Amino acid sequence: MVTLIDIAKVRHPEKAHKPDSEVLRKPSWIRVKAPGGGDYQTTKKIIRDNNIVTVCEEAGCPNIGECFSKKHATMMIMGEICTRACAFCNVATGIPLALDPHEPANVANSVKMLGLNHVVITSVDRDDLADGGAEHFADVIRATRAACPETTIEVLTPDFLRKEGALEIVVAAKPDVFNHNLETVPGNYLSVRPGARYFHSIRLLQRVKELDPTMFTKSGIMVGLGEERNEVLQLMDDLRVAEVDFLTIGQYLQPTRKHHPVKKFVTPEEFKAFETVAYTKGFLLVSSSPLTRSSHHAGDDFARLRLARQAKSE
Repeated sequence: MVTLIDIAKVRHPEKAHKPDSEVLRKPSWIRVKAPGGGDYQTTKKIIRDNNIVTVCEEAGCPNIGECFSKKHATMMIMGEICTRACAFCNVATGIPLALDPHEPANVANSVKMLGLNHVVITSVDRDDLADGGAEHFADVIRATRAACPETTIEVLTPDFLRKEGALEIVVAAKPDVFNHNLETVPGNYLSVRPGARYFHSIRLLQRVKELDPTMFTKSGIMVGLGEERNEVLQLMDDLRVAEVDFLTIGQYLQPTRKHHPVKKFVTPEEFKAFETVAYTKGFLLVSSSPLTRSSHHAGDDFARLRLARQAKSE
C-alpha cells in the first residue's frame, strides 16, 4: 500500500520526509504562561480585522501570551509563506502569494488601534521578488509613520541576498532600528540556515551604518544549536566590526520533531556570562536569556538603547 502526502497541505514540505528527532524535555527555567487573559483576545481581533499576519503566531513564539496580553504584536508583512527553508523556523515554506497593496495601510491602522509606542515590522523571505520586498517594507514604514508619527519603528529584515539596491531602499525610509538576525554561528549555516550566507549578513549590517551612521542596528542569535562558546564570542567580534549596537541571544526551541534538534539547553548563568562578555566588547545593549527573542520588550529596549548612546556620547 502506498501512502500519498498532499504537499500543498504540508506546512513544511521540505521537512516532511526527514526522520523524527528527539525532543528534549525543557528545563525548569523555561516556563511561560498559557495564552489568554488581559487584552489577549482584543489584540487577536485587531490583527484579524486588519488582515495582519504576526510572527508571534507563525513562528510559535513562547512569549505570545505575555505580548498579546499587553496589546503588543510583531507585524509580519508580505504573507505567511516563506521562500526559504531554514531548519529552525516554523514559518510555512512554499510559493508565496502576490503582495497585498492594502497591507501598508492595514499595518498602520493596526499600530494605531493597538496604541503602540514602538512597533516591530518583519517579513518572510521573498526571494521571488526582484527587490526582495524592499519597496514594500518602505511603503509600510511610510504608511505607519504617517498614521502614527509618534511611534518608533523597528524593522527586522531578511538578508536581501542577490537583490542589489534593496537595502538602500529600506534604509532611506528611515526606520528607527534596523535589525537583521544572524540566527547562529557561521559553522551551522549549511545545516541550520542553508539559504543564507553569514558574511553577507555581516556586510548587510555594516552597510546600514555606512548609509546612515545614526541608525541603530541590531542582530540576534539562538544558542543550543550545537555551537561552541568560542564561536559565539567570535560572532560578537564580527558584529562589533560591523558596528552593531544591540545584540540579542536566546534559547533555540524546536518547533516539531522534523526541525533541527535542540543540542543543549543553555543555563541562565551561561546567558548572563554571554551578556557580560558582549558588553565588554562594546555593544550598547545586550539582551541574553533563555526566553529572549528579537522583538520581545523591543519598545523598552529601544528606550534603553537611546539612553545608552546618550550616556556614551557625554
